[in-house]
Amino acid sequence: MKSKITTPEFKGALALITVLFFMWGLSYGLVDVLNKHFQEVLNVTKAQSGYIQFAYFGAYFVAAIPAALFMNRFGYKAGIILGLCFFAGGAFLTIPAADQGSFPFFLFSFFILALGLGALETAANPYATVLGPEESSAMRLNLAQCFNGVGQFLGPMLGGVMFYAAANSADSGAAATGMADLSAVKETYVGIGVVVTLLALFIARTALPDIREKDSGGDKAETDSRPLVTHREFIWGVLANFFYIAAQVGLAALFINLTVEYLPGATSQRGAFLLSVALGCFLLGRFVGTAAMTKVAPERLVAAYGIICALLCVVVFMGIQYVSVVALITCFFFMSIMFPTIFALGLRHLGSRTKIGSSCMIMSIVGGALMPILMGAVADTYGNTATAYGLPVFCFLFVALYGQRYNRLCGQKSAAQ
Repeated sequence: MKSKITTPEFKGALALITVLFFMWGLSYGLVDVLNKHFQEVLNVTKAQSGYIQFAYFGAYFVAAIPAALFMNRFGYKAGIILGLCFFAGGAFLTIPAADQGSFPFFLFSFFILALGLGALETAANPYATVLGPEESSAMRLNLAQCFNGVGQFLGPMLGGVMFYAAANSADSGAAATGMADLSAVKETYVGIGVVVTLLALFIARTALPDIREKDSGGDKAETDSRPLVTHREFIWGVLANFFYIAAQVGLAALFINLTVEYLPGATSQRGAFLLSVALGCFLLGRFVGTAAMTKVAPERLVAAYGIICALLCVVVFMGIQYVSVVALITCFFFMSIMFPTIFALGLRHLGSRTKIGSSCMIMSIVGGALMPILMGAVADTYGNTATAYGLPVFCFLFVALYGQRYNRLCGQKSAAQ
C-alpha cells in the first residue's frame, strides 16, 4: 500500500496539470483562426474548412477509449506523457504539410496532434476532479479550466500576428504571400512542439500522486457494481457535452467569417483579434462562474447560462450589423463554465468507473467535429454566415434542460449528498 497522499502533493499536482490545460487551450485557439486563413491561402470553402475541426475533434473520439484503457493499466501520469508525445508529433508534422502546401496533410497533422490532446483530456480532466474532496470537484475543474481559457485567449492573438503578417506585407506577391503564410503556420507549430516535448520530459522526471487505489474506495462501493448506463445523470451528461461542444466549436469556427460580414471595415486579422477578445470573455466567465459556484449550485448555473446562450444565438442569427458580433462575443462569456461543469457533474457518482466514464465524456467531444461542417454548409448555401448560427440554439437548449433536470436524474444519490 502506498503512503497517504498529502494536501501539498495534491496542490502541486493540480498546479502542474493546469499547465496542460493552458497548452491545449492555446492549440485550440489557433485552430479557430486557421478556418478563415486556409479559406484564403488554400482556397477552400467554409464547409471544407470545417474539416479542420472534423480532424481535430474526431481524434478525440478515436483516442478516448484507448487512452482510458492505457491509464487503467499504467496510471494518469503515463497517460499524460503519452498524450504529450502525440501532441508534439502532430505539431512537427506541420513541417511537411506546409512545405507541400497540402490541406489534407494539414488535416492529418492536426489529427495526430489531437490524438494527443484527447489522451491528455481523458487523463487531466478526471485527475483534476479527484485531486481533493468530491463535493468541490466541479469548482476545482473549473479553476483548472480557467488556465485553458488563458491559452484560448492567447491562441487567436498569436495566430492573428503570425499567420497574417505576410498578408499585410505590401511588397509581397500573391503566391509568395501564400507560401509565407504557410511558413508562419509551420514556425508557430514547431515552437509549440518544442515546448510540449520539454514539458513531457519534465513530467517524466516529476513525481505525481498515484491515486489509482482511490477509485475503489470503500465509500463508493455501492456505485462500483452498477453499469454506467444506469447512471442517468452520466448518460445525459455525455449528451449534454456532445451538444455543448458542437455549439462552442461551431461558434468559434465561423467567428472570423461573421465578423468580416457584419462588422463594417473588418479584416480577417481584426476578426482574429476580436476572437481573442471573445475568448478573453470566455476566460473571464470561467473565473466569475467558478466564484459563483460557491453560492449557486453548478447545475442551476448551467441551466441559466444555457438559456442565455440560446437567446444570444438567436440575435446572431438575425444578422444585424455590429449587434450580432457583440451578441456572439457575449455568448462566449456565458458558455465558459459549461464543459468542465457538465464533465464534473456527470462523473460525480461513478466511483471506480470514473476513468471509463471520463473517456465517454471525451468521446462526446466529437460533436465539435460535426457542427462546423454543418454550419459551413448552411453558410455556403444561403450566402451569409449569420444563418448558420441558428443551429447552436438547439444545442444550448439541451444543455439548459440537463442543468434543470440534474437533481431529478441523480435521484437518491443527490438526496444522500
